[in-house]
Amino acid sequence: MSSRITQRELENYLWGAAIVLRGLIDAGDYKQYIFPLVFLKRTSDVYDEEHAAAMGVYDDEELADLPENHRFAIPHGCHWDDIRGVTQNIGAALLHAMRSIEKANPDTLPGVFGDGDWGNKDLLPDSTLADLIEHFSTKTLSIANLPEDELGNGYEYLIKKFADDSGHTAQEFYTNRTLVHLMTMMLEPQPGESVYDPTCGTGGMLISTAAELKRQDKEWRNLRLYGQELNFGTSAIARMNLFLHGITDGHIAHGDTLSRPALLDSKGRLQTFDVILANPPYSIKAWNRAAFAKDPYGRNLWGAPPQGRADYAFFQHIAKSLDPDRGRAAILFPHGVLFRREEAVLREALVKSDLIECVLGLGAGLFYNSPMEAVVVTLRANKPAEHQGKVLFINAVNEVAREQAQSFLRESHQHRILDAYRAFEPQDGFAAVATLDQIVEKGHSLAIPLYVAGASAKEAGEHVDVSVAGAQWRAAAEESDQAVTDVLALLRAEVTA
Repeated sequence: MSSRITQRELENYLWGAAIVLRGLIDAGDYKQYIFPLVFLKRTSDVYDEEHAAAMGVYDDEELADLPENHRFAIPHGCHWDDIRGVTQNIGAALLHAMRSIEKANPDTLPGVFGDGDWGNKDLLPDSTLADLIEHFSTKTLSIANLPEDELGNGYEYLIKKFADDSGHTAQEFYTNRTLVHLMTMMLEPQPGESVYDPTCGTGGMLISTAAELKRQDKEWRNLRLYGQELNFGTSAIARMNLFLHGITDGHIAHGDTLSRPALLDSKGRLQTFDVILANPPYSIKAWNRAAFAKDPYGRNLWGAPPQGRADYAFFQHIAKSLDPDRGRAAILFPHGVLFRREEAVLREALVKSDLIECVLGLGAGLFYNSPMEAVVVTLRANKPAEHQGKVLFINAVNEVAREQAQSFLRESHQHRILDAYRAFEPQDGFAAVATLDQIVEKGHSLAIPLYVAGASAKEAGEHVDVSVAGAQWRAAAEESDQAVTDVLALLRAEVTA
């Protein structure tokens, strides 16, 4: 039990808990129960490890239990071993232990264990919880056995497995990690900077910035990481994820970023950040457009987006959250934000703001469990003089790999895109630099095929640029969908009149 755990052993160990739950609860709910148990086990085992180290110094139990010898306090009766000794009402015992640990660590752990329904014996009978606890008890999750980076990697593995199992709902909490890595490298986070994700899911984008600095052997512990997440359980997982990666200066808020932004300065204004990474929920319809139109935080920079599509509300929230000197952002969107007709006025104001640095078109399947093509838009609050009044367009639709029904970016894809992004120069069939005047001439459309020509057909017959055709088809489809929505609204109005 007290030996170094390999990555393969860790993955099997973590996924083994999901096998215990399979058939009892929905796959989409696994994370509500398994992640808190992993965190409780890790916290207990590290507490024991810290206690043993303190005993080696003091040789005194009371001194070894002093708070200064431990990262987190564990109240009496709330240790993993205490729960393991419970045979009845195990869910209630777990819930008591979790809430007690949260209360004992008010500055760091309030709400960290989430809102799982531990007391529901129909959902989680004692026999199932006992099996889970015995399963997790087979290994000791001390730092000596499992350093923070390795446990963090295992946690990320489990997040992806849950995403695979839960289907389309995974989009709410998981973003393709190869794409996250690319976005992080594009923004080049630096030691001591502030990083923000307004729709942070399980925290993968935030963690990616620390991981990038580690890869470069730069100081990562002084990064200041901030996020907000609508789903309470997912926000708790994000906080656990940061802790398990060894990140202590993380601030994850729960709530609706559009209606109740939580990260404010001392004067009640939006905080601003050096680096913003985001994958906002796309085209949500259930949001308060009327409130946004008179937003007290001044986020309606370009106007109020249509009720049926909140994409530009998130866009403007991010723009307003940029540090005016160093702020830069990379945002993952569906292609429609580049050309949809109902957002034309907003897009015109966006173009005039000269915040856009790059529009990067990617291949299909990089939105998790969705065939849609993705686009990354980067913003920079203070462009270098040679980039002002210009936008870089990159058509990387072919820079994608697909294996076992999953799309991803190989290292070669990432490097080609990064090279073009950093060069900020035209590349035949791959990249183009357009002036704002040229974009105005094209009706403020940011559709990539208008600026980067695709490869011409090699066969005889009509030459059709597939990229242009695709953009035209998407635009027509968007307009058709909106027309249907408008007709249905009129019909409902007639019926209720």
